[in-house]
Amino acid sequence: MASIWRKRPIRSLLEEAGESKGLKRTFTAWSLIALGIGAVIGSGLFVSTATAIADDAGPSVTIAFFVAALGCALSGFSYAELASAIPVSGSAYTYTYATMGELLAWIIGWDLILEYAVGAATVAISWSQYLNNLLANVLHLPPIPYALSHSPFQHATTGEHGLINLPALAIIVLVSLLLIKGTRESALVNGVIVIIKVSIVILIIALGWGFIDPGNHVPYIPPASDYTDEQGFTHSFGGINGILAAAGTVFFAFIGFDAVSTTAQETINPKRDMPIGILGTLAFCAVLYILFGHVLSGLGSVNDFRTSGKEASVAFAIQRYMPGYAWLAQLVTVALLAGFSSVILAMLMGQSRVFYAMSKDGLLPEYFSALHPRFHTPYKANIVIMILVGLFAAFVPGTVVGHMSSIGTLFAFILASISVIILRKREPGLERQFKAPWVPFIPVLGIAFCGAMIYGLGWANWLRLLAWLIIGSIIYFSYGRKNSKLR
Repeated sequence: MASIWRKRPIRSLLEEAGESKGLKRTFTAWSLIALGIGAVIGSGLFVSTATAIADDAGPSVTIAFFVAALGCALSGFSYAELASAIPVSGSAYTYTYATMGELLAWIIGWDLILEYAVGAATVAISWSQYLNNLLANVLHLPPIPYALSHSPFQHATTGEHGLINLPALAIIVLVSLLLIKGTRESALVNGVIVIIKVSIVILIIALGWGFIDPGNHVPYIPPASDYTDEQGFTHSFGGINGILAAAGTVFFAFIGFDAVSTTAQETINPKRDMPIGILGTLAFCAVLYILFGHVLSGLGSVNDFRTSGKEASVAFAIQRYMPGYAWLAQLVTVALLAGFSSVILAMLMGQSRVFYAMSKDGLLPEYFSALHPRFHTPYKANIVIMILVGLFAAFVPGTVVGHMSSIGTLFAFILASISVIILRKREPGLERQFKAPWVPFIPVLGIAFCGAMIYGLGWANWLRLLAWLIIGSIIYFSYGRKNSKLR
């Protein structure tokens, strides 16, 4: 059993990072920040904000964003140090393999699959909602029927039942094909989209501030109670538990900086650019999140976001409470369809790079590390991911997959923070372009914040994570352990 604790030598990882063959190096510090913002400013802002207001925290969603951002920043310091010291693909998986051994590396790699795949599915479902809003309110065309744009586990207040979410499936297929074409093309498309959607966010904050109804912010922290939504899920609303639950609800959108760290082998100067990309993404997005949450919770009431404003919530709030700005609601709808596409792109890219790293180590079949002869992208991994994520997006409700992605992300952040502490002890002489301040105090704080948000997500999500990890353990002991390159 000692073999399950074998560690990947740091020297071999650094040699791999210096190889000229394999993945193309195309990313700069600025394109990394654009990639990170592309993943962060998306569904977490435009869909999960309203969900957190309705189900968990009311106007105190801004406090929840601060908690999530702080937990993210504390973990981000650890990620920045690890990415500058071990600049290879794989993110927290690679860091764990080098510090805590193969079994825990497998667990975190399997967890990252949950984080990225389910996160991409969540955003694809949001994309589907805004597509229907575009058809009905911008183009004045009949929307896609409820049965063909919702999962079988969803039903409308009118009694209609979902069957399959075809738009969500379609966008997953299109973005996957773009990723197979190449990261340079993907980064260019992403950069344009990021400029558009960040401009939209700033417009909403600036114009919406004057329409805030102070009554919607009273009480700012609602008293603790239980709320059961129309699908039968019970939520801890208000109080400290509500804030922690809201922080967990929106947290999955912060994995943008994690997606940045998976592209280390495709970055021109990773030791300098990775910390800039990770911390730059976090600093920029945290400010926008908090300001946006304040405006949205001031425009509409909690009841609004529980009923008619549940889907395409931002466009709804503008149309209902910002008279004279119907053009902004239409602009938001069009821009978000592109914006959500960039989030899906970043998550699917991160997912394929984790598959690539695990396959190179022998823990997954070689199939997943096969590079396209012309485009030099892990195209076979992209195809498998397209199928898996497409099934999630087509058949599972958005609230369920969103929470699954959040808890997977939080678990990954905890292990990354532990990795920094261990690596400081084991490899004190290792060259680090960036060093996290006040180790181990900062990583321990990051672990505490992430643990508190996992607690806030509730036992149902703990059980889903446990079930996912059990499935992963079966695969590891039946295939990965026997085929590991380190064995």
